[in-house]
Amino acid sequence: MNNHMKVEMAAKSENESFARVVVASFISQLDPTMDELTEVKTVVSEAVTNAIIHGYEDMDQGVVELECHIDEEEVSLKIIDYGKGIPDIDEAVEPMYTSKPELERSGMGFTIMENFMDEFEVVSAEGQGTTVTLRKKFNHNERHAVR
Repeated sequence: MNNHMKVEMAAKSENESFARVVVASFISQLDPTMDELTEVKTVVSEAVTNAIIHGYEDMDQGVVELECHIDEEEVSLKIIDYGKGIPDIDEAVEPMYTSKPELERSGMGFTIMENFMDEFEVVSAEGQGTTVTLRKKFNHNERHAVR
């Protein structure tokens, strides 16, 4: 199965839940387990929230693009913002690092993304924005063999 979708939304915190629902609905055609669905929804939530809070500094300006591709049993996600970018990606992906400690952020967003997905990549340029790419292989053959 091959399919794709792309959504553009205002960089507003209330759109974070919308992004989760859109991706969950789209990948439902793969018949994911509840754990798989929860993991994907969680990483989408983290990535979109990062784009809004860090990319646009929660100013309700700009857009967040969400792309989702299904290629056989693999889901590929891209969350793109055109905000301020990340000056030091290596530092940003460290567990517990946050550029917004005054907002009581945990600094675990990138760590969660990396742990829940099979592949995780962050590309960013200051003043141009950030693209987070995530991939996850769904284990249909294993699941259907057990039934």
